[in-house]
This record gives sequence, structure tokens and C-alpha cells, in this order.
Amino acid sequence: MTGNLAYKEEPHEELINGEIVAMSPATPNHTFAAGNIFGIFWNYLKKKKCTPISDGVIVYLTKDNHFVPDVMVVCDRSKIKADGVHGAPDLVVEVLSFSTMKNDRTHKKDVYGRCGVREYWLVNPADKSVEIYYTNGTELVLHDIYTIYPDWALEKMSEEKRAAVKTHFKCSLFDDLEFDLNDIFDGLLP
Repeated sequence: MTGNLAYKEEPHEELINGEIVAMSPATPNHTFAAGNIFGIFWNYLKKKKCTPISDGVIVYLTKDNHFVPDVMVVCDRSKIKADGVHGAPDLVVEVLSFSTMKNDRTHKKDVYGRCGVREYWLVNPADKSVEIYYTNGTELVLHDIYTIYPDWALEKMSEEKRAAVKTHFKCSLFDDLEFDLNDIFDGLLP
């Protein structure tokens, strides 16, 4: 172990409802899913008005709520300052983990909705699903859930239900940006 503190990584912390909450280290699957999503946004948004930002950047929403989303897209670049993003991103992606799932689904989703986030994703590497929420102007409301079903589950479905399974979806912010669940969950460990 080196004694050089310049190489010591500081743990991420969030301020959730006025309480400092330390974030657990990410698992490989968490990192792979977040990186895949960031990469898709990065490639699509090159030389465009909006910019994707990956994990580690603080979003200052209220005096009691400073979050560190896994991926976000900010279209008003004046919100981006040297110490983080001040104000609501246009889109936020949270990759679920056991230690953060409750906050991501409840308090953080509510704060994001009240502060003006237009689209919110909850990505679950464990079951290979993506929940998409859209704003109704005051809160984030579930739009749809997309899942890669295991072969055994598909075999038990009727032909009609199998045909209704959606593994592609569009981001509401961009008419021509389509996501494939296979790209989001590419490279995950079994």
C-alpha cells in the first residue's frame, strides 16, 4: 500500500434529506451497466447541445439533497459548474444496488421529480430490467418497464405474450435515439 494520499480515492457521499449517506463501492455489473449507458449517450451526443455525465459528479438539487447519479444528461450547460451540476439534469439514470435501491425508488425519485428531471431510469442489472419514468410536471410517473427475460421464462409465455416483450425503447428527449437492452447489459457477469 502506498502512503501517497494523492492516490487515495475518496468514497462518494450523498446528502439525502439532510443526512450524509456514504455510498457503497460499485459491483462490476453495476459499473458495466452504467458504463454501457454512458457510452451510448456519449456517442450519440457528440457535438450536440446536451452532454452526458458519468458517475462521481454531484447534483445540487435542494439544500438538503445532493445526489450522485450513475449517469445523467444535462442540456442546459450553464448548470454545470466546477464542483458539480446545480439544478435538475434533464435525464437521470440510477443503477440499482441492494444498498441504494430503496432511496432510488422513493426519496430520490420524488426529489428528482419535484426539481424538474424530465426522464428517470432505474436500471437493475440483477434482473436485466430498465424502468422508465417521465415527468407529468410535478412528479415522475412510471412509463414502462423493459426486461430481458431468461429463456425458461420465455418458454412458459404464450406466443402472444412473447411477441409483446419489448427489448428496445427510445429516450423521450431525443426522437432518434433508441436503446437495446442487450447493449445496456452487454458484458455483465452471470
